Amino acid sequence: MMKKFLTLSFALVLFSMSAFAQIKDECINVWQCEINYAYQFSLTDMRATYGKNPSTMGLGLSFKTKHNVIFGFEGSYLWGGYTDNGVPILRNIMTESGNIINSYGEYGTVLMTQSGFYVGVKTGYVIAFSKPNPNSGIVLNIGAGLLEHHIRIENRSNNTPPVLGDYKKGYDGLRNGIALRGFLGYQFLSSKKLVNFYAGVEYTFAWTKSRRNYDFNLRGKDNTQYHDSMIGIRVGWILPVYRHAPEEYYYY
Repeated sequence: MMKKFLTLSFALVLFSMSAFAQIKDECINVWQCEINYAYQFSLTDMRATYGKNPSTMGLGLSFKTKHNVIFGFEGSYLWGGYTDNGVPILRNIMTESGNIINSYGEYGTVLMTQSGFYVGVKTGYVIAFSKPNPNSGIVLNIGAGLLEHHIRIENRSNNTPPVLGDYKKGYDGLRNGIALRGFLGYQFLSSKKLVNFYAGVEYTFAWTKSRRNYDFNLRGKDNTQYHDSMIGIRVGWILPVYRHAPEEYYYY
């Protein structure tokens, strides 16, 4: 997943490098390719499930009109540590010492982390200042999409049957649902140079449900309606692609 993300990021950089131009003192139409990272804090049911804070890395493509209205879509990969909050999800197959026996009668090495993704659309507005140019300023975005996450269960030696194949699906707590997202921050589009970015506070709230037919701990299907949320700081690098270059322009 991460290798594919880096490959796509590099392709966006090469594509946008051919279209950098100087912004004059006017509000212009511009495509914005985005590469971003966020460090977030789990809240509500998501915190109860995972405990630790997730990180996300994502890509986006948006269009800013000459009236500073933004339309776009975005996607991000979510990962983080896992804390069972005192209730291990694999408790039914653990020994009294908290270990899991592998095929050789030894303690198996089982790692658990948080994994997931978000995809959605967004719209927003840039409240511009006179400096450095009318394309920069306070940016407010709202969006909607799909949030999905689960506990990634990994057995390094691949020798612990209770957590291999379809068995681990009964423990991973896969759930997804409709999500709303809001962002408030600052966007900077340089007048001349390759320094274009945004940074701000982001909040995500989702209504999710389990997508597994059977939960081993519940001994049945989990029909709970979860309320998952995260808040954090997101920073992004903008790769602008101008539809119409100004009269005076320079390539870098």
